[in-house]
Amino acid sequence: MKLGSLLHGSARPASHAGRTIGTPRRYDLVTAILFAGRRHQSFRSLAAASGVRSGDWVLDVGAGTGYFARMLAETVGPHGAVVGVDAAPEMVAHARSQSRSAANVSFEVGNAAALSFPDSSFEVVVSSLTMHHLDPADQLPAVSEMRRVLKPGGRLLIAEFQAPRGHLWQLLLGPTGLAAMAHAVPHVETLVAEAGFVDVERGVVPPVLQYVRATRSSR
Repeated sequence: MKLGSLLHGSARPASHAGRTIGTPRRYDLVTAILFAGRRHQSFRSLAAASGVRSGDWVLDVGAGTGYFARMLAETVGPHGAVVGVDAAPEMVAHARSQSRSAANVSFEVGNAAALSFPDSSFEVVVSSLTMHHLDPADQLPAVSEMRRVLKPGGRLLIAEFQAPRGHLWQLLLGPTGLAAMAHAVPHVETLVAEAGFVDVERGVVPPVLQYVRATRSSR
């Protein structure tokens, strides 16, 4: 079976568009392989890029198994909180089961394009390896919702897959179809700007991540 099929599972009907695909344990296993042993380091770099600080309230959109949310919870500490949202109930159940010892992180089932939180609820919103799961028609609404729930001056970070360079990586990823993920949402910067964010920047976290960072205007 191809690595891409292991990560994403078999195709689902259109009614499941936007859901995280694949069983939680399989997703974590294949993601760990994809990061070539550097998953922890990569997400630490993402956390630093997001500007998350002690005491912040953070939303993770498309939290999956909760890996990044739990890491962010360590940074915000007991005076902050992290909420993870995912469209797949099985992912949310798994994330909750892995996070019972952390009082400042929680997870709920939700739609990225229609978040349930009040306006201006969070200092930081992050989303990693999620945008390519959304139907194209839901991508701008999702980014607009991220802006809505951010406080004025709040920070956004959206990370997506980037096909790494090098002959060995090409041999590894060529048969899997995962390299196509790098082109699934080529317009993240455009989406973020169109949603009304300012100070839009792009960055890279080796070996397989790129991100867009931006700020909600304080006005």
